[in-house]
Amino acid sequence: MNSSPMHPRTAKLFEHLDQKRAALRAAVDEIPPELRHRRPAPERWSTIEILEHLARVERRLMYMFNQWLAEAREKGLPTEDPADPSPAVNLEIVLNRGYKVTASEAVQPKGELDEAAAWDDLEEARRDLKALIQETEGLPLGGIVRPHPNPVIGTLNLYQWFEFVGWHEARHTDQIREDGARLQS
Repeated sequence: MNSSPMHPRTAKLFEHLDQKRAALRAAVDEIPPELRHRRPAPERWSTIEILEHLARVERRLMYMFNQWLAEAREKGLPTEDPADPSPAVNLEIVLNRGYKVTASEAVQPKGELDEAAAWDDLEEARRDLKALIQETEGLPLGGIVRPHPNPVIGTLNLYQWFEFVGWHEARHTDQIREDGARLQS
């Protein structure tokens, strides 16, 4: 791993990811442990299933990020002007819980994990993501762009994809809070 000081962009991204993870932890902690495996409605996931989903999404994205990086390295990394910031994309749109999203089969929770295993998987996925982000410091990631499957979000460069992971987690943190209130009422 790189021993030089962390790039400000990386530090800001890590802060974003850490804040979203702390909020997720707090939301889960607000739900009594005996209710965390309970679904608030038949068509909704339990808190533990949401944690499993988050880990599956993060791992799936890591696979894609590595694939995109390999393709970009093979073709020659696109140039990027360090003074030119990434195009503005409002990723907070991900938080709009009024906009329903159906997760693909690949990231649907299987419901086979206990809480400790779900957290372990999620934490391991985050360590892997942070390691990848640090490994790519200094590379022109702004030129690696891919469309998000949700057209409302649009096309993101790799920096924005990394940031998206935190916003996706925040969306599900809001879901956990909503479901926790339902379960406890």
